[in-house]
Amino acid sequence: MVVRKIIKIDEDKCTGCGQCVTKCAEGALEIVDGKARVVKESFCDGLGACIGECPEGALEIVEMDVNEFDEDAVKEHLHDVGREHNHHTAMHAGHSRMDHDNMSCPSAKPIALEHGERSSRDGGDKVLSRLGHWPVQLLLVPENAPFLRGKDLFVIADCVAVAYPNLHSRFLDGKAVVIGCPKFDDVEIYAKKLEGMIQNSGIKSISVVNMEVPCCFGLQRLVEASVQETGNKIPFKQYVIGINGEIKSES
Repeated sequence: MVVRKIIKIDEDKCTGCGQCVTKCAEGALEIVDGKARVVKESFCDGLGACIGECPEGALEIVEMDVNEFDEDAVKEHLHDVGREHNHHTAMHAGHSRMDHDNMSCPSAKPIALEHGERSSRDGGDKVLSRLGHWPVQLLLVPENAPFLRGKDLFVIADCVAVAYPNLHSRFLDGKAVVIGCPKFDDVEIYAKKLEGMIQNSGIKSISVVNMEVPCCFGLQRLVEASVQETGNKIPFKQYVIGINGEIKSES
């Protein structure tokens, strides 16, 4: 048993609509007797992807003394009961099996990566990846992931990876990185995750790399607010990338 974050359901508010069940890629939630319930504590990763889907506000993330999250058990669970689980959510929330499957991630277990040269298939040019860890999606990276400790954290808008050609050499080498989109993702969950990282992971500094388009500046505001919320005085920096692939500003 460990003290960690997990989903808590207010049964008085829950109407059993099943929308949270559809959003849970780990299959940790089911509708039982007309109410959403956690099937097993070890299936819930505590990331809270289901929270924004509840129209009644019946879900919240709390810290409790519960069993550790077990990714291997989740994979076995989804393999064993996937047909039944997906059929159940389709009946209650109107989503297909493909909808649910596409939300699942093959692996969100934190790992360190070794750099190495790779030949491109088209021209044979040598390219060097500077990515030092996995995963990179902000929603998937644990707040206390080992690869965050003592690192400079770069919070990067996902469009930057396509627009900025020197992403690896400039922003990834020796850094910890998380990516996300402030326009299409749940910024409240982002905020909670970032606050936890700042408080618990031992990062040295935090930088934001966002595109020059207006909606992307929400990432900067989100990170600044998260730093202020924690009261932590870690160094903060921002880079703005132009749609033509250049660094427009540093501050």
